[in-house]
Amino acid sequence: MSDEPTKLADGITPAPRERARVLGHVCEHEGCGKHAGFGFARPRQDQHWFCFVHRADGERHL
Repeated sequence: MSDEPTKLADGITPAPRERARVLGHVCEHEGCGKHAGFGFARPRQDQHWFCFVHRADGERHL
């Protein structure tokens, strides 16, 4: 094995990463609107999203 990174063949460019689909959630806490990285849901129910500060609010959805 080598510690050198793998190179793409000539003429090939890396595919763009689709970060928008991961970062598309907004905190549901009243008046917050920050990015929500913490999702809460029971199986077969809607998912609810909260930011770091309000993640404790999501406990009621479990």
